[in-house]
Amino acid sequence: MKIAYHITAHGYGHGVRSCDILRALFETDPGVEVTAVTGLPEAFVRNRLPGVGAGLRFHDARFDLGMVQLDSVRVDVPETLIRVRALLDRAEDLTTAHARWLEQGGYDLVVSDIPAMPIEAAARAGLPSIGVSNFSWSWIYEGLAGLDPAWNDISAAFARSYAKTSLLLRLPFSDAMTEFPRRRDVGLLARPGRRDRDHLAALTGADPGKRWALLSFSTLDWDAAALREVAALRDVEFFTILPLHWDAPNIHPVDREAFAVPDLFASVDLVVTKPGYGVLSECVANDLPIVHVDRDHFRETPVLQRAIARHLRHAFLPPEDLYAGRIGSYIETALSCPPPPEPVPRGGDLECARVMLAARGGAGIP
Repeated sequence: MKIAYHITAHGYGHGVRSCDILRALFETDPGVEVTAVTGLPEAFVRNRLPGVGAGLRFHDARFDLGMVQLDSVRVDVPETLIRVRALLDRAEDLTTAHARWLEQGGYDLVVSDIPAMPIEAAARAGLPSIGVSNFSWSWIYEGLAGLDPAWNDISAAFARSYAKTSLLLRLPFSDAMTEFPRRRDVGLLARPGRRDRDHLAALTGADPGKRWALLSFSTLDWDAAALREVAALRDVEFFTILPLHWDAPNIHPVDREAFAVPDLFASVDLVVTKPGYGVLSECVANDLPIVHVDRDHFRETPVLQRAIARHLRHAFLPPEDLYAGRIGSYIETALSCPPPPEPVPRGGDLECARVMLAARGGAGIP
């Protein structure tokens, strides 16, 4: 079976959850052939899929851009509008060319998390398509119409393509996603990592007797004053994932090639981050408290914040305190929280894999 698996390059969270499903696909059927169609770095995907060899190929292509971000928290809405319009101006040519590529490649199934154009291309090529997400770009862009009514037409264009999806596998922490005609809820994708504090301490020099916190951001604008605030937290060792790093005594950069990211989550005591599906899933899977900051102009944030309140020990960190490095009291609050009120159903990765593999041989989507 040949699957063209499309992953938005908007953020690493989409890549993380896609890797969870890809791992389950190869575990269930080692003979499956998957082409990851994405702008994400190949090394990022392979780092999370050790042992997967020739069955996984890559095709560098981008069919959406998500939101243009100033950093991990702040969004540039006007620039996003300019770039999305430019993308839609090329949509017909991109979709036609990609439908031809799918036909020539002999693919059996198109999966999308969650670009709309590959779904449109699948329909033109006569192929079944599966969407995997907890939100759609049509829904995100619709939420920006109060800032500029031009977003209404853009949202509608994405929704028309999403309506051609054979089936949506709707992940936890989601909106209703009614633009997809068929929807099936699945459980949490992430699995717990391997706790290995001794190895991480040896790699970084971090003191295993202190509290360990992961700063889960791709970018974060901390100036010298903020770094002094963080350095003053002498009972906490912080970790970042390269390329994010600072020259500070208690902040330790981790190379994902030297220490697997799922194991990093399993080895720390809590996470400081902005709300995102991937990081929430890792925290739930590893029973980690979360200190979370608000994320402006991103409609998914309130949905994820409600999920945090239901499923995780947590503390809310105001953006002004994050950028000033004033995070110590919020870490203490999150660590002292009682257990969360609700569990999250698990096993979504294997469930998704079974649904995808059931489309083998033109059988269609169950």
